[in-house]
Amino acid sequence: MNTVVPDNARHGSSHVYRAMRDLVRAMDGTVPGKFEITENGVAHDVTAPIGPHELTAVHLRRRLEKLMPDEIVAHTGEPDVEDESRGIMRRPDVMVIALEDMDVPGSFDPRTVIAAIEIVSRSNPENDWIGKMRDYPLLGIPVYAVFDPRTGTGAVLTGIHPTPDGPRYATRKDFVYGEEVTIGDWTILTEGLPRYQDGGAQGPAS
Repeated sequence: MNTVVPDNARHGSSHVYRAMRDLVRAMDGTVPGKFEITENGVAHDVTAPIGPHELTAVHLRRRLEKLMPDEIVAHTGEPDVEDESRGIMRRPDVMVIALEDMDVPGSFDPRTVIAAIEIVSRSNPENDWIGKMRDYPLLGIPVYAVFDPRTGTGAVLTGIHPTPDGPRYATRKDFVYGEEVTIGDWTILTEGLPRYQDGGAQGPAS
């Protein structure tokens, strides 16, 4: 489920954004689920990640880091990536980022993130397939990879370009589990990635 609290001021009121950010950080760890801030307000995934979601993140991190130089990691966990000027704060399931760019006192600068990876939530797939597909090019993240354990499919989006609705990804390469997938400079296998036991309802948004 996705609960959105509208922010009518949007870009123009950084104090409104900071108030939302303080609220989200106060609830983090005390209220179940995951809170993020979009251009439209606060997004709340009320269901905590379950085994296949977390295990997928572990598999992807390990497979990527086997190929990466020591100075680059596939990081899972905190902190968020944030652009206060746009009123967006997101927390990718996996972030490909250089170690030196993690040495910051607060949130990561999204422009230092090499790639963002999301494992689709069973309870709120639209957040990954629609919301983050919109927000990550706005944040300047050059590669966005989506893995969907509901359907055993995914997509990698690249090539940020301007559109009338703002920056968007120009290229989308869909894949099915079992195929190779390229994320940034690294190509990994998707064999053996876990699926949700009851499959999924609807497939990915096109």
